[in-house]
Amino acid sequence: MTPTTITIHNTGNSKSRARDERAWLANPANVRTASFHIVVDDTEAIECIPLNEVAWHAGDGSGVSSGNRTSIGIEICESGNYERTMQNAVVLVAHLLRERGWGVDRLRRHYDWSRKICPRLMHDGGKWTGWEEFKRRVAAELEANEPMTKEEKQAFDALVARVAALETKIPAPAWFVEEFGSADLGGLIQEPRFTLEGWRTLAVALRAVGNGLGAKK
Repeated sequence: MTPTTITIHNTGNSKSRARDERAWLANPANVRTASFHIVVDDTEAIECIPLNEVAWHAGDGSGVSSGNRTSIGIEICESGNYERTMQNAVVLVAHLLRERGWGVDRLRRHYDWSRKICPRLMHDGGKWTGWEEFKRRVAAELEANEPMTKEEKQAFDALVARVAALETKIPAPAWFVEEFGSADLGGLIQEPRFTLEGWRTLAVALRAVGNGLGAKK
């Protein structure tokens, strides 16, 4: 499969966790062909089927443009701490989108493929406000972790270099020696090496004190 979308589901089971859902796929008692790629709960996400293989989760048949054949199926568990599960799902889905250079326009509900009320906990009596909130949170996660552009990286590297230069200890600048007569203030400083900002701070302090250490008038 070459996926073009990601489809979101709820498990429809208030007691099962991600490992239970994964185990059910391989249970001999399970005679259904339904399957999914990843299941997530409040502690972990488990990839059950490789993301480049078909999983039967969308309920819309086997056509070449069906959700089953074109979409990555994500099951969100309903057990445990659901808010934590939702946050895990947000991070997971944002990661999958970012890997592929996609935005939230690539997200689908199970409902979009076969009109099944799923993900059911986002349905809100037909208003789907939970679904819109989920997409908003995924978009925010994408934006918060957006990699730097080439220009932003260049500006950041320049800033790092500038900070590194400021943090490097250097001998007394010529302006300091000219103003105060010597780098070590007549032997008062044992090792006259500071950062550039350190030399500036020392000069300000000497000017303020006016202690007659040779500063020119």
